[in-house]
Amino acid sequence: MTDTIITVQGSFSSFYPPERATVQLSVGFEGAGREPVFSETLAVSSTVRSLLIERHSPAAGPVTWWSSESIQVWSSKPWSQDGVQLPPVFHSRVGFSVKFSDFIAMAQWIEVVAVLDGLTVGSITWALTEARKTAVIAEVRSRAVKDAVAKASVYAQGIGLGSVRAVALADPGMLGERIGASDDGGSHPALRMMSAGSAPELSLTPEDIEVDAVVDARFVAS
Repeated sequence: MTDTIITVQGSFSSFYPPERATVQLSVGFEGAGREPVFSETLAVSSTVRSLLIERHSPAAGPVTWWSSESIQVWSSKPWSQDGVQLPPVFHSRVGFSVKFSDFIAMAQWIEVVAVLDGLTVGSITWALTEARKTAVIAEVRSRAVKDAVAKASVYAQGIGLGSVRAVALADPGMLGERIGASDDGGSHPALRMMSAGSAPELSLTPEDIEVDAVVDARFVAS
């Protein structure tokens, strides 16, 4: 009796609450003089650093990690509506990245720094810890394989066969044929934030992390 080959794609997706949030913010000023612009940026950025140092603890949080850029100062020469070049305008900027483990403390800290002159809060990125992400990816991959087995078993039963035996498992596209409709063609589970809106907005509400995995599988049915 000739073996029946069944090739399927298994998948699994699940949502997990975030454990870390990384806030991007910047301090910046502009004006007619280079020195005043530089001094204002230096003063406010020093205040931000002091507020971070007070809360920084890699183990206990609420700030587990942070970094800042060097002060950037540059000038531009704007033009008037009449085509006349105006005097130079000086700009300055310092960027900060801050990772929080406590989201309530994060919201409270943002309320404190948001009132500082020249400070802009850019975005918040929600994430899992590296340890949790490793465990989640293993779980999702395992569930994707089980989905492939279940799918192949249904196909086998549909043609009157009783059992299936896996002969190949691979990341998408590595069995030499395109099985599913996945566009990314990636071999790693994807992590995505669940977002309710189409436009990016600054939200202090934690957004669940979607983790999904896809596996190609080939079975012999008997």
